[in-house]
Amino acid sequence: MPLSDSSPPLVDRNSHQTLQRLRGLSHVLDNAIAIPGIGYRVGLDPLIGLLPGGGDLMAGLISIYVVIEAARLGVPAATLGRMGLNILTEVLMGTVPMIGDFFDVIWKANVRNVDLLERHIRNPIPSRKTDKLFAIILIVGLLTLVLGAATLSLLFVRWVLQL
Repeated sequence: MPLSDSSPPLVDRNSHQTLQRLRGLSHVLDNAIAIPGIGYRVGLDPLIGLLPGGGDLMAGLISIYVVIEAARLGVPAATLGRMGLNILTEVLMGTVPMIGDFFDVIWKANVRNVDLLERHIRNPIPSRKTDKLFAIILIVGLLTLVLGAATLSLLFVRWVLQL
């Protein structure tokens, strides 16, 4: 019997636990702290991002973890691509000193990506083998981007300190 070109998404207890874990993680990174008086929430992501190089690297790796889990749960390539664009936007804006940290407060890539994952779980579209290949390429590309941005950030700090 030939193997099917599609596999059903995981809609079981394990995927529910993964989703709960990712919700908690995105909350801590993007919405954990209420700003008194204005009703807006921020997370640790912009604060972590203040650490030159290392902060953006840490935050970027956590964001990539969300994409890895989404791929594991069978999210199709189109949705993974949107998740990747959310991270790409956050990482590229994060390379701009100070402005990038303010952008992190507004953009909230992790919350956006968990929302995309939740939409997929509510209305699953089976993924294909090509989606899995796309996920691998996307994750490798995002890792390269995050490492490159962190390296540029560290080089910039080094240059500033030498002035």
